Amino acid sequence: MARKKFHGGSWKVAYADFVTAMMAFFLLMWILNIVPPETKQVLSTYFQPASDTSGPGGPVMILDVNANTADRAVRGIPKPDDAQSRSQRFEIASKFKRIILDNPELMSQSGLSSDETGVLLRINNSAMFAPGSAQLTPQARRVLDEALGVLKEYNMDLLVRGHAAQQEHTGGAFASPWELSGARAAAAAGYVSASGAIISTRVRAISYGATRPLRPETTQENKVTNGRVELYFHRPDALNFGSGL
Repeated sequence: MARKKFHGGSWKVAYADFVTAMMAFFLLMWILNIVPPETKQVLSTYFQPASDTSGPGGPVMILDVNANTADRAVRGIPKPDDAQSRSQRFEIASKFKRIILDNPELMSQSGLSSDETGVLLRINNSAMFAPGSAQLTPQARRVLDEALGVLKEYNMDLLVRGHAAQQEHTGGAFASPWELSGARAAAAAGYVSASGAIISTRVRAISYGATRPLRPETTQENKVTNGRVELYFHRPDALNFGSGL
């Protein structure tokens, strides 16, 4: 009696893989369909590549932190890698991303980043202060109100860093970029601490004048970008390790 010949079954394996892939694809499409639009918007900005520099006022949603991870390791700063710390940084960054996304002016005049010790928000002076002065704009007050909310909700301290372009002080009441950037940093820090809702020692202000430009001041656009105020929400112990914040 002749034996029956059986053909190879490799096509069955390939077909099963195809069906599995299609099921996964349709499951992904279903999940994306039920996610609220605002959640998609926040998630999309969180995963933007660091090379994105669109926007007339400078980098949008991107900003390099002065001290990188390698520098901090050399300085002996501990690097917490627990899930709670990462979750807090993500939540804080998401809060400010929503504010930026809801305001077209801030979209083109701000940057946002995070590292192992905190979250950094940079906003151009033109969006935060009246020209040549330390007078807060209504938009600045809204941002600082959100900053106060972050300090009340999370165990973070705030360092306000003032920066001015080389000639930004010209024609105003301040003698140099040092005085101008210092007055602006103090105004922002004072607004947050004046509420009395937090201990005033959790807020610090520092002036850098024109010593730390983001870009060479060869164009007006670069000058606008260099004149900025930075709100750095950091772990309370970060300044205790000489991190140069």
